[in-house]
Amino acid sequence: MILANAFCLFFFLGTGADPVVSAKNNHCLDAAKACNLNDNCKKLRSSYISICNREMSSTERCNRRKCHKALRQFFDRVPSEYTYRMLFCSCQDQACAERRRQTIVPSCSYEDKEKPNCLNLRGVCRTDHLCRSRLADFHTNCRASYQTLTSCPADNYQACLGSYAGMIGFDMTPNYVDSSPTGIVVSPWCSCHGSGNMEEECEKFLKDFTENPCLRNAIQAFGNGTDVNLSPKNPSFQATQAPRVEKIPSLPDDLSDSTGLGTSVITTCTSVQEQGLKANNSKELSMCFTELTTNIIPGSNKVIKPNSGPRRARPTAALTALSLLMLKLAL
Repeated sequence: MILANAFCLFFFLGTGADPVVSAKNNHCLDAAKACNLNDNCKKLRSSYISICNREMSSTERCNRRKCHKALRQFFDRVPSEYTYRMLFCSCQDQACAERRRQTIVPSCSYEDKEKPNCLNLRGVCRTDHLCRSRLADFHTNCRASYQTLTSCPADNYQACLGSYAGMIGFDMTPNYVDSSPTGIVVSPWCSCHGSGNMEEECEKFLKDFTENPCLRNAIQAFGNGTDVNLSPKNPSFQATQAPRVEKIPSLPDDLSDSTGLGTSVITTCTSVQEQGLKANNSKELSMCFTELTTNIIPGSNKVIKPNSGPRRARPTAALTALSLLMLKLAL
């Protein structure tokens, strides 16, 4: 508790903000308090803060490997209703934004003496199967899409935020680059210096973090509470699914849906009649009798099927005689 108060005082003194005013509007402080009210969140948060702030020697500020492991446990085991509030809280002043930046104890988990090349850092990440998988998820769920309202794939903010949080505790750990309350810019701890002829690829990779409209919009929407209807936990695939092809019944009740079928039946009947009714037991003849024994109610889209009501349409005696005559002629 004393350590937390010291951090808070440091933030205020460093930013020149009024502690009383800032505390009232500090959503990140509220998120930390909410975490302390949950036993699991409080326990795992206290654990990673203690490990990541434990100085090893004069040359080694902390054990980064253990710090990363403690961070992974926190974000994997604590519900997102607590972790997201701490990571993506909205800020109106620099003191709040600095608290947000300090969430993952960046002095140990994020920063280093020098910034490595981003492509080299990506190569290191890809040697670890879990880091490689988390990075791939990020590129899939946070890639900028200019065909959606939110710039996120399927307008799914939650998937992008989850993929971002999933990379914390690995070599590719991202974080806020400064304590600006309005300009949200996140990045891994790397640069594109020394990329040589790979500089264009390196810049493209880095901009997936620093200039990503999907990620930026997702963070802002969560902090402002405007992501409720735009970030379903399960994205809707209705807009991207292929059209469903349904089997059309032989005699649909809706006449407008059976227009194509009706034309086919009429054409078949005409063809059979022109051929002199040579195939007595054929499918075409059966369809022809189906047409002849089905009435359409005038002024309606309804059809009356054989034996389906009191007014049954039956073949007349003339039709029977005509059929026998055509049969004799065929013989």
